[in-house]
Amino acid sequence: MKIFLIEDDTALAKVVKDAIQKYGFEVEQAQDFAKLTEEFQRVQPDLVLMDINLPYFDGFYWTRQLRLLSNLPIIFLSARDHPMDQVMAMEYGGDDYLVKPFDNEVLVAKIKSQLRRAYGEYSGAGERIFSFHELQYFPERLEVHFGDQKEYLTKKEGELLELLIEHAPRIVKRETFLMKLWDDERFVDDNTLSVNMGRLRKKLEDMGLVDKIQTLRGQGYQLVWEVEK
Repeated sequence: MKIFLIEDDTALAKVVKDAIQKYGFEVEQAQDFAKLTEEFQRVQPDLVLMDINLPYFDGFYWTRQLRLLSNLPIIFLSARDHPMDQVMAMEYGGDDYLVKPFDNEVLVAKIKSQLRRAYGEYSGAGERIFSFHELQYFPERLEVHFGDQKEYLTKKEGELLELLIEHAPRIVKRETFLMKLWDDERFVDDNTLSVNMGRLRKKLEDMGLVDKIQTLRGQGYQLVWEVEK
């Protein structure tokens, strides 16, 4: 399992990283605190350790941004011990909160607990998986897998892919997408759907899945595996 450590105190970050690695976890430290979402997408972690007091923007802000990309576990690590800070951390999308200074064994226990809930024995045998050939989509995690490649989707992108897989290789009409994603297609223009579909198509292409989403003008979209020549 890979941990993304977002902590600007380099001394503390080293202590935490060394402690976690002893238990077999892979740890990536944040480097550019102005571009954490880009680093997050590059690292593709299974769990995030998030400080609150950070350069540029605080941990609450970045948690909101990460929640647009993924439902993975986020544990806050902060010296701020006021109950309201802990409430805000949960409200902004955090899963747990640990006050500094903390015992490293307690931190590792919390990490293991969150990973079990998200991916292991407590994640539920009922976790949904949508599959089409070697492509797999995990909606609860907003993750799409192909071989050893993994990408995080936004909620809208995930809903688009879910519909495409459910109907594949049949065509999904434009109206079907709009009714599922925006409830009433009368208030959404074609460009909104096109932009979201373009982003989904780009993420699949980044994984090596080129031309899998076909646009059929005047009809809708279709997920295919073998592109007809």
